[in-house]
Amino acid sequence: MSESTVRCWLVKREFGDRNIVTIVYATPDGTQYQRRERSSTALQTGSPVTAAADIPESDLEAVSDDEIRERYATEATRTANQYDPDEPI
Repeated sequence: MSESTVRCWLVKREFGDRNIVTIVYATPDGTQYQRRERSSTALQTGSPVTAAADIPESDLEAVSDDEIRERYATEATRTANQYDPDEPI
């Protein structure tokens, strides 16, 4: 039996120390998210960061902060309106 997935949209990309890039995908309502860390080298040579990702429900975490939830919902909506789901951004 396959696990159901949720369409999430890119809401945050942050470049940190040691060439690590933090990527955050969130649900359209901003209530759940997934955080991924990748090396900048992997981003250049591997699969691109796309506007959306279908993420297994069990891999999503709840957003407990109201301000962050609202920001994620706003960014998810903006990304969904500007890009196709599989479009690299």
